[in-house]
Amino acid sequence: MAAMSVSSACFSVFSYKKKVNRKTRAVASRDALQTEQDKVKLGGSDLKVTKLGIGAWSWGDTSYWNNFEWDDRKLKAAKAAFDVSVDRGITFFDTAEVYGSRVRQDHLYQLLALGAISSETLLGRFIKERKGKDPDTEVVIATKFAALPWRFGRQSVLNALKDSLSRLGVSTVELYQLHWPGVWGNEGYLDGLGDAVEQGLVKAVGVSNYNEKRLREAYEKLKKRGIPLASNQVNYSLIYRLPEQNGVKATCDELGITLIAYCPIAQGALTGKYTPENPPTGPRGRIYTPDFLTKLQPLLNRIKDVGEKYGKTPTQVVLNWLIAQENVVPIPGAKNAEQAEEFAGALGWILSKDEVDELRSLASEISPVIGFPVEKL
Repeated sequence: MAAMSVSSACFSVFSYKKKVNRKTRAVASRDALQTEQDKVKLGGSDLKVTKLGIGAWSWGDTSYWNNFEWDDRKLKAAKAAFDVSVDRGITFFDTAEVYGSRVRQDHLYQLLALGAISSETLLGRFIKERKGKDPDTEVVIATKFAALPWRFGRQSVLNALKDSLSRLGVSTVELYQLHWPGVWGNEGYLDGLGDAVEQGLVKAVGVSNYNEKRLREAYEKLKKRGIPLASNQVNYSLIYRLPEQNGVKATCDELGITLIAYCPIAQGALTGKYTPENPPTGPRGRIYTPDFLTKLQPLLNRIKDVGEKYGKTPTQVVLNWLIAQENVVPIPGAKNAEQAEEFAGALGWILSKDEVDELRSLASEISPVIGFPVEKL
């Protein structure tokens, strides 16, 4: 369970800062609208996505987010986050079958009761409601297969995918990913991804939490069927740069695989909300301790300074730092409209190379203990 808690899009847990003035908000909105049609191809596939997506891990979750509670107020806030994202031209949404999952009558959900309502169900509902008002709405859906040890072979992938499609209320999804490498059976899972493409159930396929060796193997196996491996979704942020150190980022660039960055704002630690005197509560408090936050302050101060130059918030700066890497699509999690609005302000501008390098250098002295175990295998 702990491993799954850090296995995909980590969510912003900050409140939109009151000190952000109306001018900054206006700039955020204007920049995003100007780049609404500015999309990038996902790896070698034909699928195009917005340069920044939205992670839906927290939607319906009561195991890690939302103070372990889900209610109508949080549901309305998540719906507002979806609507504002689409309004600002952000149409790429990432979910997974295990996000917010309730107890159900199969092996997966008997053991994984992760929330009040499935994130997939909510996303599907939000899309349906939006299209009811605006039939021309286009949304790119990414979801994931849980590589659980009792799942075997290619058919398990297809079965899980069809269940996800049912929860989402769609006949196809744009991107289907293996959420993490399985204990065994990975070749069968990759066969299942290929079958899903050939059966027209998905437009592109990817993996998540794959190290360099596994990534190359998956790429070559799918290549034999003429199917590109579109993406690898991994933990990547200014203060968690393992993909730069373990060869994953370089391999993605070499093979033309897009790196989708989850935890792009380090679960809120890079937003400036938390201080040594006001650390996060719950599970995050064990990672971002007062001692760690003390070490983080010089970097946060510099991020703030850079942001003031562009009229941007620290959150927008650290998201833009990832976008500036090229071949990287960050997917911060939006729990409400204010967060979605702020994320949109990361688009439509770009940090200079000197600023990117300076922030990386400052961050190199900081090493948080967070990650997905299989990344280092």
